[in-house]
Amino acid sequence: MKNENLDILDEVNKGATMGMNAIHYVSEKVGDETFKKVLDVEYNKYKQIYNRVNDLYSNYSDKTPHETNHMEKMMTWSGIQMSTMTDKSNSKISELLMQGTNMGIIEGRRLLNQNHDIEPDVENILNDFVVMQEDSVETLKKYL
Repeated sequence: MKNENLDILDEVNKGATMGMNAIHYVSEKVGDETFKKVLDVEYNKYKQIYNRVNDLYSNYSDKTPHETNHMEKMMTWSGIQMSTMTDKSNSKISELLMQGTNMGIIEGRRLLNQNHDIEPDVENILNDFVVMQEDSVETLKKYL
């Protein structure tokens, strides 16, 4: 069972890291100060989840959570650069972030639905992460 818990924590950590990276990459392209503040709030929500995973991880392993590798970071960065080359509007940036967030929601819901024997603390953080992403989508919809 511990392996299942570690796998889930690794997935949540990966999702939180990718969310933080994506927001970091697009923030420099945002000219609207109100939207920048919204993105800062979203970034901090991902950071809180990331910190919770790192705090909890030691209960299941003496290692650290798997991080996103350089290739994944580079693919995220280059995808954002290409997608915003001609359109840096709030709408375009919101759309890009929502696409990534929706992938995280799908993966998180799948993990919740398919893993019934995970520890309650792992289930709580996974559920909180999914709900946080669902809330993020609702927030980002206002900028489409």
